Amino acid sequence: MKSSQVIFIESKFPSANMILIKDQLPVLIDSGFGSDVKETKQILKKYNVSPEELHLVVNTHYHSDHVGGNYYFQNHYGVKIAAHKWDANLINVRDLEACSAEWLDQPVEPYKIDLNLSDNDEIHTGSRTLQVLHTPGHTLGHISLYDPDEEILICGDLFHRDDVGWLNIFREGVSSIQRSLESLDRVSKLRIRQAYSGHGPKIDNPLSSIDTARKRLEKWLRQPDKVSWHACKRIFSFTLIIKNGLPKDEMDYYLLNCGWFQDFSRYAFQIQPEEFVHILLDEMIRSGAANWHNNYLIATAPYSAPQKEWMDRNIKPKDW
Repeated sequence: MKSSQVIFIESKFPSANMILIKDQLPVLIDSGFGSDVKETKQILKKYNVSPEELHLVVNTHYHSDHVGGNYYFQNHYGVKIAAHKWDANLINVRDLEACSAEWLDQPVEPYKIDLNLSDNDEIHTGSRTLQVLHTPGHTLGHISLYDPDEEILICGDLFHRDDVGWLNIFREGVSSIQRSLESLDRVSKLRIRQAYSGHGPKIDNPLSSIDTARKRLEKWLRQPDKVSWHACKRIFSFTLIIKNGLPKDEMDYYLLNCGWFQDFSRYAFQIQPEEFVHILLDEMIRSGAANWHNNYLIATAPYSAPQKEWMDRNIKPKDW
């Protein structure tokens, strides 16, 4: 038996799930949304790991719900951050496209990548070795981590128990579906007893979840509009979460000034953005992704709203 533990930390939106490898060299995989970092710190202490003891934070990919705690741990405790080398290049040169934060209108505090990861690299935590698997699709620099001894897969947003991560055809490429399918095929060949994804509960039947994800992606290949609808609803739901709802009288102005909204309306659906506002709102209500409350559109997914003071800072890569 190993002396180390793999601790799955299931989080509410806006944070992604985190995995703590408690070992001689403790490793935190993904660091949540920036506004939740103090809660993350308390969770670490609950498991008798102080932030300064962290050997490494490893990001599965660079979206704000997975990397938001990086700034705090790096600047307050000197914790090193690891990510795929393609993410590292964008982040370390302060590229305006880093984290897709500007396009998505999601705040991310500045951080740098200390350790560039490539496919088949290994991360050693003391008594455990994690294999780095490059699994692009959700993002180009997306990685998964595999423990072959205990047959554990940490899969980020490659797949969830009953869903797949949304695909960003405008920032990650129109072949995102094919990349995701290849990544699923790769991990399906592994012996996996337990999987942990970036959202939702732990996955006790990983191969079944992989098959479900594959079928959904294959459906999207036949019906490309489905991938765009899935993305729009996911992105907009996350916006409603981090802003704790949007008032009806500000809806048009907000959406018409978002990069993702302009791209999907004009190029995925070939609808003028002004017309697409109400189409999207109707779909959010129809699908149950959001509801109106006192003229505010509110996300229906369980979440803990970020502090207004934190959100008001509105930090983006252009400010880094």
